[in-house]
Amino acid sequence: RAHLTAIVPVVERALGEAGLAARDLDAVAVTHAPGLVGALLVGVSYGKALAFGAGLPVLGVHHMEGHLFATALEHPDAVPPFTALLVSGGHTLLLDVEAWGRYRVLGATRDDAAGEAFDKVAKLLGLPYPGGPHVERLARDGDPARHRFARPMVRANQAPG
Repeated sequence: RAHLTAIVPVVERALGEAGLAARDLDAVAVTHAPGLVGALLVGVSYGKALAFGAGLPVLGVHHMEGHLFATALEHPDAVPPFTALLVSGGHTLLLDVEAWGRYRVLGATRDDAAGEAFDKVAKLLGLPYPGGPHVERLARDGDPARHRFARPMVRANQAPG
C-alpha cells in the first residue's frame, strides 16, 4: 500500500531534481521479479503507464540486481570483484560478484528473508515500514553499553552448535 501512495511523488521528485520530464528519458526501467507481488505490481504498472505515455521502451530489471547496483550509486568505488549480501523484504542472496552482470550465488533463502525479520522487529518496536533503515539507525546511534550480549564463536576452533 505504501508503494501505491509513494510512487507518483517519488518519480515526480526524481524527475524534478534531475531537471527532466518523462519525455526526456531514453527508457523506463522497472524491477519486475523476484519480490513482493503487490509492490512489484505497483511498480510495473506505473512504469508501463509512464513509458506508454511518453512513448518510451520499458526495461525489466531483476529486483535484487537493482539493490546491487543501488550500492554503486552511493559508493562509486564499490566495483567488482566483491562479495555481496543482498537483504530485501522477501529475499536474501549472498553473491560472488565477478563483474557487473556476472554473479555466482553462494547462498540464498527459500522461504524467508533477513529483511522480513527487520520489518517484524521494527513493527514490534513501533517503527515505520520498511524496518531495516530504522533498526540500522537505532543500532548505529544506540548506546553499546546499554545491553551486554555474549560474542558468539570468538575462538576460531569453536564449532557452531
